[in-house]
Amino acid sequence: MNVLLDYLPEFRDGFLGTLAITASSALLALVLGVLIAGFRVSPIPPLRAFGTAWVTLLRNTPLTLLFLIAVFVVPQILVPGMSPFVLATLALGFYTSSFVCEAVRSGINTVPLGQAEAARSIGMTFSQTLRLVVLPQATRTVLPPMSSIFIALTKNSAIAGAFSVADLFGHSKLLSDKGYAIAWIFLWIALAYLVITFSISGLFRLLERRLGVAR
Repeated sequence: MNVLLDYLPEFRDGFLGTLAITASSALLALVLGVLIAGFRVSPIPPLRAFGTAWVTLLRNTPLTLLFLIAVFVVPQILVPGMSPFVLATLALGFYTSSFVCEAVRSGINTVPLGQAEAARSIGMTFSQTLRLVVLPQATRTVLPPMSSIFIALTKNSAIAGAFSVADLFGHSKLLSDKGYAIAWIFLWIALAYLVITFSISGLFRLLERRLGVAR
């Protein structure tokens, strides 16, 4: 307990940092994932090709490599001086968006084709059909895999600590340098991650129950 009580501000800052990067990258991944999923089911061939390339490239690239590209390459060729937090958010968000895209696309495929045909028959555009007819029905199917994806995102955020982001693992090095046993430090960090992942799981279970009643 001495490790936690003596350095409670550091653990608190690391916990809040992990929450911040998880939330920001999850939001980015959700927006990009839904957009790319729309590209993948689009009737326009260039958009489908772009969506396929996006998913194939990011899903088969190690996350650590994406962090290295974000931290050392992006500031030199795009916007110099970007904060490590923003760069880590981009790496995590882009990587996770490919998994979100595939989950959303799988949900879209569960919606009967007649729903989209009926929407087009009354003059709705593809984007309107997707936004107003298909995605609301696909949401119930998408929720369980999305829960797993965002839990994985939370655990993947630990890599950000190696790139100067003030999260739980970033603060663990500070504490280990002060001479505390690394095992106790990792124990408290593991408990903090359990709190976050259980909260995400509980949130998605609540959403599933609410949508289940609507169904």
